[in-house]
Amino acid sequence: FCLSFKQMQLHYAKCNIYIFAAVRMTAVDDISDSTEVVEMDDVPSQFFVEKHSWDGLRDIIHGSRKYSGMIINKAPHDFQFVQKHDESGPHSHRLYYLGMPYGSRENSLLYSEIPKKIRKEALLVLSWKQMLDHFQATPHHGVYSREEELLRERKRLGVFGITSYDYHTQSGLFLFQASNSLFYCRDGGHNGFIQGAPMKPVEIKTQCSGIRMDPKISPGDPSFIAFINNNDLWVTNIETGEERRLTFCHKGLNNVKEDPKSAGVATFVIQEEFDRFTGYWWSPAAPEDADGGRTLQLLYEEVDESEVEIIHVSSPALEERKADVYRYPRTGNHKHTLLKLAEIQTDQHGKIISAQNKELVLPFTTLFPGVEYIARAGWTRDGKFAWAVLLDRSQQKLQLVLLPPALFIAASVDDPQWEEHVEAMPEGVQPFIVYEELTDIWINVHDIFYPFIQTTNDKITFLWVNESQTGFCHLYRITSLLQPGCQQWTREYSPADDDFKCPIEEEVTLTSGEWEVLARHGSKIWVNEETKLVYFQGTKDTPLEHHLYVVSYESPGETVRLTKPGFSHSCSVSQVCVCVCYGLSPKMKILPSFIHPFALLARCVWETLFRPVYSKTALKTEIVQLVNNSYKGVKYLRLNTLASLGYAVVVIDGRGSCQRGLKFEGALKNKMGQVEIEDQVEGLQYVAENYKFIDMSRVAIHGWSYGGFLSLMGLIHRPNIFKVAIAGAPVTVWMAYDTGYTERYMDVPENNQHGHEAGSVAPPNRLLILHGFLDENVHFFHTNFLVSQLIRAGKPYQLQIYPNERHSIRCPESGEHYEIMLLYFLQQHL
Repeated sequence: FCLSFKQMQLHYAKCNIYIFAAVRMTAVDDISDSTEVVEMDDVPSQFFVEKHSWDGLRDIIHGSRKYSGMIINKAPHDFQFVQKHDESGPHSHRLYYLGMPYGSRENSLLYSEIPKKIRKEALLVLSWKQMLDHFQATPHHGVYSREEELLRERKRLGVFGITSYDYHTQSGLFLFQASNSLFYCRDGGHNGFIQGAPMKPVEIKTQCSGIRMDPKISPGDPSFIAFINNNDLWVTNIETGEERRLTFCHKGLNNVKEDPKSAGVATFVIQEEFDRFTGYWWSPAAPEDADGGRTLQLLYEEVDESEVEIIHVSSPALEERKADVYRYPRTGNHKHTLLKLAEIQTDQHGKIISAQNKELVLPFTTLFPGVEYIARAGWTRDGKFAWAVLLDRSQQKLQLVLLPPALFIAASVDDPQWEEHVEAMPEGVQPFIVYEELTDIWINVHDIFYPFIQTTNDKITFLWVNESQTGFCHLYRITSLLQPGCQQWTREYSPADDDFKCPIEEEVTLTSGEWEVLARHGSKIWVNEETKLVYFQGTKDTPLEHHLYVVSYESPGETVRLTKPGFSHSCSVSQVCVCVCYGLSPKMKILPSFIHPFALLARCVWETLFRPVYSKTALKTEIVQLVNNSYKGVKYLRLNTLASLGYAVVVIDGRGSCQRGLKFEGALKNKMGQVEIEDQVEGLQYVAENYKFIDMSRVAIHGWSYGGFLSLMGLIHRPNIFKVAIAGAPVTVWMAYDTGYTERYMDVPENNQHGHEAGSVAPPNRLLILHGFLDENVHFFHTNFLVSQLIRAGKPYQLQIYPNERHSIRCPESGEHYEIMLLYFLQQHL
């Protein structure tokens, strides 16, 4: 048997932790459909794990990885529906998506035709077609630029080729990054759809040096695209080839210390801890003047990291490569963040007449004191307001703010012309705080904000999710009154707490109960304003499965499930719905057994694990809940190999797991590492007592990142339970980890000294440590500190370094070696 449980909560987005134990079963050498399943009544009484040599293990791992390579990342994703306006023909929609064509190991743009007539509840099998003709999207020899390499780390990308794209519906323009350059092609929109042979994308030429990142199409004028180059914001007209640098934060110096600013770039913490990977946003509005010219606007974030510590990461194995030098915001470091506006004026031919940057009428820190993070930002659908989600440093106070574009002026507060610009501002222009949340735990940032078009100027209605109110994440329809607070701006003006706070006219609960609307990690809602319905994904039926639901936002009543139980679903909705379903095979079982409140156990027959169902989850992001009815991605197939060799693999969603309410998740507040091991041990003991196939004298614990930290803590605090620990890239000193993560769960050290001390790792025994030397996330400093303490204490340990790897092991040879090393250590010491 393989018992699969794993991972604890959003903050376990970094956690991979497994418990391995010897099991009463005969080892199986051959993985095939004919493998006999050993029933529990038939297992031998002798605990047995067959041992293999290093070469034997290498053959086993090589075979299993070859098998997993056949199915890696095959599930389609990033769907885009486009309706056909031509009534002729049998198809109503074209569905675009990213996927891996047969025989390829590279993601590409694909499409499928959706028939006009579909029987109710019909299950369609759509054929796919390639959009691009023999296009090589992966850089030569798979070598990415430093910027792309780091972004792939932050996004946890394991696929190659085209990994994202932007699409403009009206013009049919596709824009994507590939082969260290930018490309576009057209399909759909007013030009109609391509027929027949695939097309060749057009490369967008440039005069600037370096890699162009994060490209986006202007919604108001799709001839313009924006991108980031060397930490500054640029635009180019793909019709005329005109290119313009909009911001001048980066000085182009080789010295990081003297070049601390960036514009339009999401910083490390924002990417790693808040899942925001962009720092600029096009306005959807591009009003045309009397001469046919347009005004284009971009909201962008400017960051000054002068006070953030500089880190050097290098590898002795890379003699030709200089050390990576960058700023890393450890706990206690501060950065300064601003929101600015870039405004571009064009003539009727699309030529740029002028471009200027505008600042808020008063400094950002004056208008929003106490704000540390701009967690989300964007524009309302009509471009009337920019908006931002602001968090304080403790992440216990959230504000949703509307910013009229007129609030940004072309003069800073110390500019002599400042007063002239203020006098030219329309009356009543100010920020509007339309919603506020407070909690004594922490606020989980989400991606659900749907503002309706305003019908009157004095109020705005929007859909939002709130977790703090009831302890469970649910949907609300909110109407806020836009009442002016500040009547006149002066340089000395200092807003009071409630100057910009808007009264709530109405807050209507759309969903409720002890279950969750899925809102994190890019989860979406889909709104049909004609039928007054909102579609969303949630866990109403069971926390083990994700389903698509619908409810009326006008007259909320029953919440209706639209997907079939027995699977988890990842959905995209238009007039039709595409669901990527994934789950356990019918032979596999989920047995909910409450050991701690909500700590669910999942039991599955290991033989059926060798036939997984394809899943969208893959490697894009770490999954925050693993005890559910879904396929977990290819990297977890190593658990099948372990099971086949005679180990039980136990993964437990203990306290701190997401999607079981904020109280359950918040059990770790200010005491990470102190409650998780209790749940791991209790879950393990429950399995051992009830299923009688685990040898409790031979139990190992293994994890990566936060899971590496927990592996160390398990060995330290429960050495009677865990015989050995295998810690991958472990955090060992929380004061050395980043601000956004550490301070959310543990506060700053001066406010929680006991928690920080209790969560620091003391020297253990019976230990294998694994770490990538180039790790820019959990720096090798953590392992260096741990090893120093082990040496001082005279404790034995084993250390395996991967010289060319970062936080994630990406090189296939390194990945294979890691799996062999894991098994070899278990064989020798368990």
